[in-house]
Amino acid sequence: MKDRTPFHPARLVAVGGICTTTLYRVPEVPAVPGKVLATDAAEVVDGMAVSAACAFVRLGGQGAVWGRVGDDPRGVGMRRELAAAGLDVSAVRSVPGGTSSIAVSIIDARGDRLVVPYHDASLDAAADWLPLERIASADFVHVDTRWPEGAAAALVAARAAGVPGMLDADIAPPDILARLVPLSSHAVFSDAGLFLHTGLSDLEAALRLVAAGHPGHVGASCGLDGYAWIEAGELWRVPAPRVEVVDTLAAGDVFHGALALRLAEGATIEAAARFAVVAASLKCTRFGGRLGCPTRDEVEAAGG
Repeated sequence: MKDRTPFHPARLVAVGGICTTTLYRVPEVPAVPGKVLATDAAEVVDGMAVSAACAFVRLGGQGAVWGRVGDDPRGVGMRRELAAAGLDVSAVRSVPGGTSSIAVSIIDARGDRLVVPYHDASLDAAADWLPLERIASADFVHVDTRWPEGAAAALVAARAAGVPGMLDADIAPPDILARLVPLSSHAVFSDAGLFLHTGLSDLEAALRLVAAGHPGHVGASCGLDGYAWIEAGELWRVPAPRVEVVDTLAAGDVFHGALALRLAEGATIEAAARFAVVAASLKCTRFGGRLGCPTRDEVEAAGG
């Protein structure tokens, strides 16, 4: 096992889309066109794997983000903000002529959100520039579905290096899920992504279907119902604590980052899942997307 003393925390490589998101908190999202005044606002650099990596670092690990931004002023600011969050951004590529991704997230009083992203379709998708040799020195690799070429390259390299590779298998085009799920050692779905991938609507049946053809870990985050997975042929569950929900944006990403951290530290799936559902639940009590990720002390004090 790699040295993970307090002086050598677990190390994560996260690969995926990078976006600047403006968040507005409103009493409710109007059902018809109109104007509504926001009660709070924030701007954050995020993305599924990015937010997971930020959580991994905030909770005690070290993280690097690999991805693409445009060679525009926004891209410069995105790299700067991620570096300020403690991430290694040396493999964030500025694509010549590309436009950095942006999004707006409108969050209502229940914590539910409407997300409107814009991604430049011409942003170069090639992954042949990635420093894949660095994966051998990582403890965990985490990828999302927003940059399939980069995700596939990282997962293949992780498998070759004997490093666990987790896929955030959220809602995505079915062909992308079909390509990436078999490459992962840890296929961690959202319940919606799992149902899309399998075509089933029963959680246990869907998990068993994927697990039957996947030699690694298969699980699904289920929001208020916590986390479920198949282990030794049995269905396991860890419930989520009940909290007052303010903002669900990035809760799933915080879950993935927390789960990866504890697994990299050698925890069992059950212990890692318990830590991760508490971290995600605490994040939901705070406005600001990934900025609401709790500290490790807060998670442990709440039973994680």
